[in-house]
Amino acid sequence: MSLLAKHRILEKSPTLLLICSLLVVTVGGIVEIAPLFWLENTIEKVEGVRPYSPLELTGRDIYIREGCYVCHSQMIRPMRDEIERYGHYSLAAESMYDHPFQWGSKRTGPDLARVGGRYSDAWHVDHMKHPQSVVPQSIMPKYAFMMHTKIGPERINDLLATHRLVGVPYGDDHIENAEADFLSQANPDADSDGLMARYPGAAVSNFDGQVELTEMDAMIAYLQVLGTMVDFSTFTPDENR
Repeated sequence: MSLLAKHRILEKSPTLLLICSLLVVTVGGIVEIAPLFWLENTIEKVEGVRPYSPLELTGRDIYIREGCYVCHSQMIRPMRDEIERYGHYSLAAESMYDHPFQWGSKRTGPDLARVGGRYSDAWHVDHMKHPQSVVPQSIMPKYAFMMHTKIGPERINDLLATHRLVGVPYGDDHIENAEADFLSQANPDADSDGLMARYPGAAVSNFDGQVELTEMDAMIAYLQVLGTMVDFSTFTPDENR
């Protein structure tokens, strides 16, 4: 009997076809999943990647609350046109402390994976208040209310402790000093030595230019850290992974 004739038998029997399909899917699933049980971590660790500071983490929560991820992805794919526009392709390690991660698959606006440091704090303030004032063709809504929405560190210890429960390596020192770090990052006149020791490279600035600490401060602190943790001039991928 020819191979084609044998295949015809499989096609004519729904029950046999279902059984064979399940068998193929089972074997394929085992081949893909089983090796993961012998790996301690599926993400290549990269020097420089750290957990978010308390103010950055608060800004990220506001970013998610306002649905920014619906129009902006944080995933640069390893294709020439994307790399030329946005920079080095995204690494899994850059999102290892994101719960949930913001990679996404749809862009109404540009990808934000490398937006940190690309624009000044003042530019971000103008963009959030009135997007069309800096990008005339933008269809982004206005978020000026963030300038008037004050925030405080009352629940920041609990927020860090919750993220520690899901694997983010916040130590006791991070949690004990969360309130102080939250306030000092938005105050250039404050003593930020402890903040910098716990969160190397964190930007310290009066992000929105106001005396009060607002949601705008937190949002800009988060935007300004995106894509800045890894020094890609020294980064070399681990070819053994």
